[in-house]
Amino acid sequence: MEKNDGVLTEEEVSSCLSNLGHSATGLEQVYQFLSVPGRNLNNVSILCNYVHLQKLELPYNKIKDLSCVSHMPYLIILDASHNQLTDFFGFQPPKNLKEVNFSHNQMSVMTHLSAYSSLSKLNLDYNCFSEIGGLLHCASLTHLSLAHNKISCISGLDKLPIKDLCLRGNQIEKIENVETLRTLQVLDLSLNRITSLSGLQNLHLLGSINLESNLISEIKEATHIHDLCLLRELNLQRNPVQEQLDYRLAVIFLLQHLTGLDQEKVTVEEKVSAVNKYDPPLEVVAAREHMSHMVYQLMQPQVIYDSTLPSLDSPYPMLVLTGPQACGKRELAHKLCREFNDFFAYGTCHTTRGPYFGEEDGSDYHFVTEEDFQNMIHMGKFLQTMQYAGHWYGLSREAIEDVAREGLACCVHMELEGVFSLKNSHFEPRYILMIPTDKEQYGRRLRTRALYTRTQIDTAVARVDTYALINRERPVFFDNVIPCDEPVEAYRTLRQVVKDYLGVEEQGGEDQSTTDTPDNTSTELKRDSLVDEAPPAPSTRPETVFKSHSAPDMDPSDHNCRKYYNKVQAQLTPQKTSAELASILRRQQLVREALMGKSPRAYTQLFKRYTIPYHSDLIGVYTSNQQLFSASTASPVVLIGHI
Repeated sequence: MEKNDGVLTEEEVSSCLSNLGHSATGLEQVYQFLSVPGRNLNNVSILCNYVHLQKLELPYNKIKDLSCVSHMPYLIILDASHNQLTDFFGFQPPKNLKEVNFSHNQMSVMTHLSAYSSLSKLNLDYNCFSEIGGLLHCASLTHLSLAHNKISCISGLDKLPIKDLCLRGNQIEKIENVETLRTLQVLDLSLNRITSLSGLQNLHLLGSINLESNLISEIKEATHIHDLCLLRELNLQRNPVQEQLDYRLAVIFLLQHLTGLDQEKVTVEEKVSAVNKYDPPLEVVAAREHMSHMVYQLMQPQVIYDSTLPSLDSPYPMLVLTGPQACGKRELAHKLCREFNDFFAYGTCHTTRGPYFGEEDGSDYHFVTEEDFQNMIHMGKFLQTMQYAGHWYGLSREAIEDVAREGLACCVHMELEGVFSLKNSHFEPRYILMIPTDKEQYGRRLRTRALYTRTQIDTAVARVDTYALINRERPVFFDNVIPCDEPVEAYRTLRQVVKDYLGVEEQGGEDQSTTDTPDNTSTELKRDSLVDEAPPAPSTRPETVFKSHSAPDMDPSDHNCRKYYNKVQAQLTPQKTSAELASILRRQQLVREALMGKSPRAYTQLFKRYTIPYHSDLIGVYTSNQQLFSASTASPVVLIGHI
């Protein structure tokens, strides 16, 4: 075909027309598409005669004038990329023009496009624009690309319905004037000079952000887009922030809804690792603490502890009172140990905080320095530790052994974190939750004590909901739940619960019906928030409980069922003769003397000391021994909720 020095001829047009169809008026058949790429054209004036074109493609030419488009009223798509155009829309606007590609031209000034009301997609990449303007009346504009220009400031986009905005490869230093782009879904600001993500926090429909090759250096910048719940893709490649330690996990933790980071898929394992590193659940913290304590303990000389009992099915009995700060659990523990001093003794914990008014070192807590506390950890002296309000608290092995050495059960108090940690140990305490049901009254009580800051009070009050949530979501986590709004009533209920555990009868005509024994789902925060539905109160008589369950429903692998089975088996075992009982007791004493090198205490009955003058007393002691060991691990009252 003969060349005409860059002038488009009718023959060339005829060979490039396509898509025969109805004209816009529907009255005739016309060719709708024309594509003439890469022919070094500089004159396309012949196209003034092709008024029915709906799609015109003239890329990779040398065109400087597109005035012919003024004669195409039905034109919808125009591609004039890779030419030499300098005029911004240098033609009369076609009424239905929707897509325009002017990339790779020589335009430098954006004029007003108020007449282009149908324009929805505009590509102005690789031009010489230094400012965005003239688009405010483009009410249909959804896709705008101004990549690789000379733009230094984002402006002129107020309230446009843009969904996809590309400003890649400019000179932008700050994200600004985009807060009104409420429909924005995809944003590309790569290859700029941006140092902060501030300015994106109100774009709640954003699903993809590309900030590759910028100057972002702080992980905390991700907090600006933390609340963008639809954000799925974020690219921070080749930013200084990538050099920070654990950068990827930190960003994944701050933006947990991400599915892709730096063009790599975010895996489930990464999300779990991020949460466990920066905001681990209580179970994870407790497991880590327990592993550390076990390692440190195994590095020390191993001994047989006083809390070690002859039977594997009868763990050392402990009672743990737990609840939010200053709910009265420490006072209740002391009072309980004073009244039931034949059964319990107080286990004194260690802490790094200073003593409050009225607290005694060695009685309420062992007050130690941070250095001493850490040394005790490294010496393997703690069973569980926790950090609360900037201070360390810990229950030492020696605190329990001091009580066990006296032949008594250990009563301690701790916060929720301590309970999670202690549950990882081999001990199987009874856990009683003391919880305020009136948070306003609880807050006033904290303020009245004048010991805590406002922040500490707010934290303590907020933790009431945490305790309630744990009890609601884990029905067997606590053995009992007792409201502690009224200290007198709380102790009366606690006293009855403990008596039911021990099987102690009420003395001297006291009214046994004044306080029901609560189980772990019987108390409600505001009477509704602790549990969704409270079951009927269980009977306090062991015989009734045992008869209310059938063996086929029990899973032998379940710990609670195993304790229940052991208790029932102990009751059904035939009574031994006096000679057998005396022999068993004597052998237990001899074995302990041989192992410990001293005369042992009466561990065959932890809660009471006794003598055995007669045969009937001997049988009673043995039976009591078995029942009390079982009571310390499987209370009949609680078994209703467990099995």
